[in-house]
Amino acid sequence: MPNQLHLSSVFCDSFCNFIPPHLVPKLARETGVDFMARSFSAWSHVVSMLFGQLTHAIGLNDICDALRLYSRPLSSLRGATPPSRNNLSHANKRRDAALAERLFWAVLDHLQKLSPGFGIGRRGKGLARRFRRIIHVVDSSTIALIASCIDWAQHRRRKAAAKLHVRLDLHSLLPRFVLVESAKAADSIRAAEVCAGVKPCEIVIFDRAYVDFVHLNVLTEDGVFWVTRSKESLCLRVVKRRRTDLPGT
Repeated sequence: MPNQLHLSSVFCDSFCNFIPPHLVPKLARETGVDFMARSFSAWSHVVSMLFGQLTHAIGLNDICDALRLYSRPLSSLRGATPPSRNNLSHANKRRDAALAERLFWAVLDHLQKLSPGFGIGRRGKGLARRFRRIIHVVDSSTIALIASCIDWAQHRRRKAAAKLHVRLDLHSLLPRFVLVESAKAADSIRAAEVCAGVKPCEIVIFDRAYVDFVHLNVLTEDGVFWVTRSKESLCLRVVKRRRTDLPGT
């Protein structure tokens, strides 16, 4: 387990130090998570999930066994404690996910105040350097889940799945909008919601699954440039062709 031990020091020096000490307890009170946290605090929950993400853990056993093995270095992270499998499973199922969402945006805002250039991204690399406008990329991913544990995400009769909608800033590679819901709904239903924050003169790129002509008309009237693929069954007529100087075209 040397990698997990090394990551404990990385938490101290990097990730956890970027989170203001008061922030997680404050959000836990506001979201009601602190009333549900007895032996497993909200801060310990956040640290456990960060650890699982960075170590690419494939299950509760990976997270709980590693953190319990290195409980002493873990305690130096503002008194974080290793979870049991039951505690971590129950916390993931019952605690309000709004805490994680608000924590992400609050930490991002905190880092941007410390360093105003953080999150803006470099405009001098890759294809994006050709554009002075902000470019948003919209896509969705379907995440398979266990039906017996995640009943809200029922996808088929014996299967469960969640759908993750993300609007990504192509320059900074930071998400500007994230929506997690059941995988039943079509992408086009969420197109307007996912693109709600796009401003005039910006560019949004999305797959044909998000094609909704009412929404495309709204984007056009708002002065937003959009790029997508046409559906195979779409009846269309080419009005005009434009030349491009991009290599390979």
